[in-house]
Amino acid sequence: MTPPVTIIGAGLGGLTLARVLHVHGIPATVYEAEPSPTARSQGGMLDIHDHDGQAALRAAGLIEEFRGLVLEGREALRVMSPDGTVLFDEPDTGAGGRPEVQRGELRRILLDSLPAGTVRWGHKASGVRALGDGRHEVTFGDGATVVTSLLVGADGAWSRVRPLLSDATPEYVGLSFVETYLFDGDTRHPASAKTVGGGALFALAPGKGIGAHRESGGNLHTYVALARSQDWFADVDFADPAVATARIAAEFADWAPELTALITDGETVPVLRPIHTLPDGHRWDRVPGVTLLGDAAHLMRPSGEGANLAMYDGAELGKALAAHPDDTESALTEYERSLFPRSTEAAVEASRIHEMCYGDNAPHGLVDFFTGAGAATAG
Repeated sequence: MTPPVTIIGAGLGGLTLARVLHVHGIPATVYEAEPSPTARSQGGMLDIHDHDGQAALRAAGLIEEFRGLVLEGREALRVMSPDGTVLFDEPDTGAGGRPEVQRGELRRILLDSLPAGTVRWGHKASGVRALGDGRHEVTFGDGATVVTSLLVGADGAWSRVRPLLSDATPEYVGLSFVETYLFDGDTRHPASAKTVGGGALFALAPGKGIGAHRESGGNLHTYVALARSQDWFADVDFADPAVATARIAAEFADWAPELTALITDGETVPVLRPIHTLPDGHRWDRVPGVTLLGDAAHLMRPSGEGANLAMYDGAELGKALAAHPDDTESALTEYERSLFPRSTEAAVEASRIHEMCYGDNAPHGLVDFFTGAGAATAG
């Protein structure tokens, strides 16, 4: 029989794995650093793709619950130039394969689908060591330990589990996002709401951009992108929201006011999100008793694929373990054999989309992408 599975990290990938294992009667425990499910905001909108994210939810038996979360109309897409000219405007016809949901709501249905006690909150992994024979010991911040013969690192960009398998570490790509929100846009920020439209907005130029998404309740979630060094951002006083907002907005001083209002009218403290990646072809040799999924395995540039891939990883790993109940190593080998080419292809595509958005031909490269034959939506 498959031994109990120890999962580090209660993000979407780790929870999908736990759920698929539960569906197949395989016990799992998820250890999560956050003290509770509501300890922090879970981010904004996710477009869940039919070929990976939705496939994972089907494997988890949660596709109907997922459909109940879909926010209608949010697949609408608009691209603008810095002067406010609309270059591409595509409504949500309902025929797309990437319905939008709130990340927090998606996480909630996964959590609700697990037996009580599956997730151990307030357990921040501080170190992991090999004990031999495929067994590993995880140490937590409070000094507690757990020993397992089947360990999965679903613990994100700065994974504590990854060093068991790989020497790779995330590297800064030279670009960061700064996030803020405008609440109740239609009533309180009607000009900004009109600019964003019904779904996603991308206003782009080489090395910078203002992105926004209409979320539930008409809230507008803004992502400001700037290609600057980490030292440049270190000089921005994010402890003073007004000063930080003014500094970031100054980089867009010659942009249309309806776009810069998405920065200057922000109602939350601006949050810096530096973008790091692992090498596009990141892989490792098989190590008994341990593997990775999601960002721990293939951290890449934002492209709309990260959450989908993490969930798909979790579902595929769960199915492989269920298919090989008496041979865990065969299951892990099978999983990784598919994982590596899948994640490499996605990482290369994410780099290509990043160049379209912020490279020398922005925003026209992205417009060409969306209008080209067979183009897939990014975001």
